[in-house]
Amino acid sequence: MLKIYNTLSHRIEEFSPLKPPDVGMYSCGPTVYDYQQIGNMRRYVGDDTLIRVLQYNGFQVHHVMNITDVGHLVSDADTGEDKMEKGAKKFGKSVWDIAKMFEQQFKDSCQELNIQLPKELMHATDFIKEQIALVQVLEKKGFTYKTADGIYFDTSKFPDYFKLSRQNPEELRAGARIEMGEKKNVSDFALWKFSPKEEKRQMEWESPWGMGFPGWHIECSAMSMKALGDTFDIHTGGIDHINIHHTNEIAQSEAVTDKPFVKYWVHHAFLQVEGEKMSKSLGNFYTVQDIIEKGYDPMALRYLYLQTHYRQEMNFTFAALEAAQNALNRLRREIVGWDDGSILIPEYEAQFKAAINDDLNMPNALAVLWEVVRSDKNSAEKLATVFKFDEVLGLSLKDAKSIVQKQGEVPSAVQKSLDERENLRKEKKFAEADKIREKVIGMGYKVEDKS
Repeated sequence: MLKIYNTLSHRIEEFSPLKPPDVGMYSCGPTVYDYQQIGNMRRYVGDDTLIRVLQYNGFQVHHVMNITDVGHLVSDADTGEDKMEKGAKKFGKSVWDIAKMFEQQFKDSCQELNIQLPKELMHATDFIKEQIALVQVLEKKGFTYKTADGIYFDTSKFPDYFKLSRQNPEELRAGARIEMGEKKNVSDFALWKFSPKEEKRQMEWESPWGMGFPGWHIECSAMSMKALGDTFDIHTGGIDHINIHHTNEIAQSEAVTDKPFVKYWVHHAFLQVEGEKMSKSLGNFYTVQDIIEKGYDPMALRYLYLQTHYRQEMNFTFAALEAAQNALNRLRREIVGWDDGSILIPEYEAQFKAAINDDLNMPNALAVLWEVVRSDKNSAEKLATVFKFDEVLGLSLKDAKSIVQKQGEVPSAVQKSLDERENLRKEKKFAEADKIREKVIGMGYKVEDKS
């Protein structure tokens, strides 16, 4: 039985979807105004791992992800520039070109990390009509009010507003350092923003309230419910989404439908670099493409991610990445040369499934993988078991042979056969030596004798 930590209940729960074996899952996707870095990508590997674990357990996953290409303001207090407009100015391109460029960079990073993206990514700009419709329902039901800069959600009218974050509203009010403006409550948030009169935005739309653009939060409610229904199984994101973005999603969605929005909320912890927050000013901002340019295999980065539990903060170092690279190379060399097989090793499969079903305990799952590699079971069973595990790990281990050959290294199984053959030749047992030679050739290696 799969168990997973639910942020909504603050405990590990047995996973029970609304309509088994089908699972509806929505992932908060990237805001495509700048490069996605390795901290962002750790989260998407985490989502990919969750999907693979669900599939390993026999569930059919309908996965949806948004692309935020409008409406995400630089401040959580609904102030400042839209991140897309800011990105366009920074890179000297149109907002639409910026969105395409950084969406492609995100997709390229996913491909390098073997992340299985949904067949269709939902773009916020394609669902403006649906977002406006939700705001109209909220307005009709009395949850909104109008200010000089937009239409806001009145959180005081939604009693369960803090049920996800469990923040103390009194402490929040006391510690508020944001400019309230015309907001009635510190936690109120924008559903629709009016275009500034003094400037022309590149992205703006007509609405019942005039020219403007949607708030960041409303897009996820509109798209997730359109794709998955009023209530669905899993919503994922980073832990930074809990207090504001996901809390606001719940409020506006449940205010519209009068139904529970999401059953399980899954949040991923942050990544630091050498013990510090990643930032360009510190010179420790790295993308997947940067990692590749430094000579590392992106699968080593995925392996490194798997070594830390998704709810635990991860500290990235190049020493750790180097160790992950060495471990992955060693793993590839070990399995190359093993006989093909289809029968799994039951005791190891049970241990692996117990690990992944224990709130996605991937460090333990990797440990079970290495137990299989080091075991004295026959190689055909070991290879079948390793390949089965890789359906969850996503390390592309079926490509091990071509990768090892490209690296110019001789796998341990091949070297062992060559050593055995050399001993037989010394003993003048040429017929037996020739059989091993044919076996090595069958593994894809050329054997030439110097003497």
